[in-house]
Amino acid sequence: MHYNKFFRGKQKNSAKGNKGVVAEAVAQYGAGIAQLHREPAEQPIASLLDNIIEGDNLTILKSIPDNKINLIITSPPYFRQRDYGSGIGNEKTVDEYINNLIHVFAECVRISRKEGSIVFNLGDKYLEGNLQLIPYRFALETLKKFPVKLVNNIIWVKPNPTPRQYQKRLVSSTEPFFHFVKSDDYCYNISSYISNNGAKTKRTNSNNIGKKYFELIEISNLTLEQKKMALCELQEVIEEVKTGKIESFRMKIKGIHSEPFGGQDGGRKYQLLRKGFTIIKIKGEPIKRDVIECAVETIKGCKHPAIYPLYIIKELIKLLSRENDIVLDPFMGSGTTVVAAKELNRRYIGMEINGEYCKYARERLKNSYNKSQELFT
Repeated sequence: MHYNKFFRGKQKNSAKGNKGVVAEAVAQYGAGIAQLHREPAEQPIASLLDNIIEGDNLTILKSIPDNKINLIITSPPYFRQRDYGSGIGNEKTVDEYINNLIHVFAECVRISRKEGSIVFNLGDKYLEGNLQLIPYRFALETLKKFPVKLVNNIIWVKPNPTPRQYQKRLVSSTEPFFHFVKSDDYCYNISSYISNNGAKTKRTNSNNIGKKYFELIEISNLTLEQKKMALCELQEVIEEVKTGKIESFRMKIKGIHSEPFGGQDGGRKYQLLRKGFTIIKIKGEPIKRDVIECAVETIKGCKHPAIYPLYIIKELIKLLSRENDIVLDPFMGSGTTVVAAKELNRRYIGMEINGEYCKYARERLKNSYNKSQELFT
């Protein structure tokens, strides 16, 4: 409501004196302002599930009750990097941009469950030749302002970055995914993350397993008793490899191999001191690292300028949630998060201020499927 327009109307139509008109105008104008700034009413979470909601994400987030969301995973618009339309990303300064993201993050913390996770993927920006370190400035601000822990900085490595070459700097080919939690009880399914799908490492010729270690034991400075013990344990571990109990092994022998740093009683360093050797068994399970290598994706017909890969989002959803958990993306863009959630049999909520992106995401979602649907097709 505009104050001057209201006041002119009251002057024309009211028989009251100027003092009364002004008082009534101010009262009603104040009520209108209060209405504009009133917190949105909470909505039952069920009414938001499996929906894409067009509008300002901060307003929508404020309507969600506390402690309801299992996983929030998102990639906000980069700072003055691409034309996303209206909303965050068009600020004049980096500080203003980060401050606006912090307001959104505050609501994410509020609505996340105790066992939930929040994952933010951000891109960086050069200004006048200076790399701004925007993702890390954002992460530091969140740790200052909120009772959250930063569990991992998962690095996305792009084997196909934008093909440009600068004369005095290298091409940026990585982006961080920051994993925040509210407590130590967060959901974590590490066995589901980047599985090797049962593939086994190719074994060497079984007749040559451990051959080099027999020779090294023989020429080592171990005592006769230590050599007997080493040969016995070496035979046992070779048999474990041959029967498939373990994938492979390594052996360290005192005086021949370098000693491990640190170590506690019962550890490898202690075994070297006590027995003169140690055997490291390798079970064949891939090490779960904080690096994901994945090509930048493009989708034919998609007008969104920056799509993060469906593969990465699926891996993070599998790692940080269970089936039927609620996955929310406050900067949904082209809909990658909601599509990944649907295909992995999670509930989802997508928010996006750009109507054209919402339309595209809904179409993309309609053409996706999850595992349970395959049973009935």
